[in-house]
Amino acid sequence: MKRFKGTKGIILLVAIVILIVGYYHYLSNRRTASRDNTEYEVMTRVQEVLSRNLETYYPATPREVVRYFSDITQCFYNEEYSDDELYQMAIKIRGIYDDKLVQNQTEEEYLEQLKKDIADFKENNRTISSYSLPSTVDVETYQMDGDEWARLYCLYSIKEGVLVNSNMRFLLRRDAEGHYKIYGWELVKNADQEALVPADASVSP
Repeated sequence: MKRFKGTKGIILLVAIVILIVGYYHYLSNRRTASRDNTEYEVMTRVQEVLSRNLETYYPATPREVVRYFSDITQCFYNEEYSDDELYQMAIKIRGIYDDKLVQNQTEEEYLEQLKKDIADFKENNRTISSYSLPSTVDVETYQMDGDEWARLYCLYSIKEGVLVNSNMRFLLRRDAEGHYKIYGWELVKNADQEALVPADASVSP
């Protein structure tokens, strides 16, 4: 192997060492940044529903509105969160409610009732295992009294020792901005008998 000789050889050797050290430092920082990004991207389900900006990315269809409602509802009853996160989720879900539905309760009344529902669920060891939305073609839309409406069903699987299915029928109304908002919902017991769930209630089957 040819040896480095003289001043030029020393300068060249130093330059090579600097390049090697610099490249190693670059790779180390890149790996650290990659780990940091990975950790940052792993969000809890609560953080995921709270990260949605409804003003910019409001659900585009009635089906997607009910999906977002169901995601938040699962978080209410299944996940761990702080008092502040609970409050933020309550604000988010009221953001997809029709004005008439929101007016049924003050923010404080809604939050108080929601906490009671959640406590009841946890006391009975209930969780919402999953939910199933209909296909797009099964969403019924129509006009009535000058408003545009949508109606669809969503099947919730509630786990309380065994799985019990609760079929909910949602009614949504389109507002002045073109956004479908939840007007109310019903618990469908069977084909012949239906029990009306108060429109201002949380989804507690």
